[in-house]
Amino acid sequence: MRRRKRTRLRRLRLLRTCLLVAVIAAIGYFAVAHLSEGASAPKADVGKRNSTSVPTSSTPKSLPTSTSRPTSQTTVTRTPPTQGVTTTSVSQACTLIQPLYTGEATQLITVNTSEASSTYATLSAWELHGKCWVQVYGPFTARLGYSGMSANKHEGDGATPEGTFDFESTMYGNAPDPGVSFPYHQLVCGDWWDEDSASPTYNTFQHVPCSETDPPFANGASEALWTETRAYPSFAVINYNPDRIPGAGSAIFLHADVGGPTDGCISLPLGELDEVLDWMTPVADPTIMIGLSPEVLGG
Repeated sequence: MRRRKRTRLRRLRLLRTCLLVAVIAAIGYFAVAHLSEGASAPKADVGKRNSTSVPTSSTPKSLPTSTSRPTSQTTVTRTPPTQGVTTTSVSQACTLIQPLYTGEATQLITVNTSEASSTYATLSAWELHGKCWVQVYGPFTARLGYSGMSANKHEGDGATPEGTFDFESTMYGNAPDPGVSFPYHQLVCGDWWDEDSASPTYNTFQHVPCSETDPPFANGASEALWTETRAYPSFAVINYNPDRIPGAGSAIFLHADVGGPTDGCISLPLGELDEVLDWMTPVADPTIMIGLSPEVLGG
């Protein structure tokens, strides 16, 4: 009798043990399942955030930088600018430039000053995107002629001419090509710009033998370009007075700043100059508008 009772007790204990093991196993299963579900949830959230975190924009890039000669003021690299263009700036460009310039150029440089007698101006570079002019460089501080700006320029008056002009097809400079798209001529001894109103080659680039130190057109006025290393490390020729009307003015360049006003050209610090020159491309027919504010937008 006692033996049967002990056997029954052992069976009951074994049953309780099996039930306890089953309960613990069930709890463990549900705990693991819950933890796995919780761990996978953040991944889904991350994926959702990643899928919406990169905004897109149809706003044109604010522009085209240059290979270059770094200066103490600017370190230049020839890569497209990445700064954004605000809706306001695009709207202003469409509103202010579009009515002023109706030519076929897709690159535009504006140079403006508030007073005709000022030797300082604001220079900005623009690209046409669709129907809107978008500012890509500037506003930069430029220097003008020592007499300011004039709508009636003449030879030797020290004024920068007002108006809208294109550029001649060749760029020049005493330094190696900074990376321009235009044909580039590195100046050598004997390279002049004829500024003699009486000369048959007035307002043109001329080369004479280096030994010819006083060519007929020199006449005390023409420039020996290869000697002007500070102003002309690189420059573009503004196509002013293309008909070469005697006495109407000559040698109007976009060149490097020399620390003061010019004799009628427009100058920029070298780093900024090279940015603009490298950006200009012949197929875009770059054009420059020079005038008084608000007639010309400059930034």
